[in-house]
Amino acid sequence: MSRQTDNHTQSWAGKSSVSRDPLIRGYKYLKAVRQFALEPDMLNVIDSLSECDRIYRWIGNHIDAINTELNACLEACHGCFHEFARRPMRILAAPLAQNYGIDGLCNVLSNPVVILVDVGRTAPQDWLSIVIHEYAHAHLGVPGHDQRFFDVVTHLCLGLGLQPPQPQPGLETYLRNWPHCASTANPLAFWMGCHK
Repeated sequence: MSRQTDNHTQSWAGKSSVSRDPLIRGYKYLKAVRQFALEPDMLNVIDSLSECDRIYRWIGNHIDAINTELNACLEACHGCFHEFARRPMRILAAPLAQNYGIDGLCNVLSNPVVILVDVGRTAPQDWLSIVIHEYAHAHLGVPGHDQRFFDVVTHLCLGLGLQPPQPQPGLETYLRNWPHCASTANPLAFWMGCHK
């Protein structure tokens, strides 16, 4: 990833924000990230004002560290491909609306491609699995879980030491949740600082 991309990613995380107030930083971060969602309401996580404030404050205090971890996962995926084969990508953490039922998404229409990951939906040791899945979409530049997706996910899993998928009937359905990772009971608990 280029230095320019790193700096731009950090500015989304609020590092260049004039406010030191975590509540304002968190609010500005989610407002900036919302533009990369496929639909604006994908980041509408809760209606209660007090819980929103708690989420904004936690994000304002912790999002830089979370995005640094996700960028390490992104760089690990990039490392599985020759430099000429790497598409420009950005990755950001954000709580996704629960009614969508997804751990992450890839906006292939943005340039560069933007991957959003709801890190509250799985344990930190499984974040790489979500990044691998969304990276495969970003690498191909298309949605869907066809044979090309299977090939890219297999390549990434083998390169990063995870169990690769196995060919089988119903590949599209099978690949929707590959690599597998356990879901948390309450994804918003992470974003409110209630995780261990």
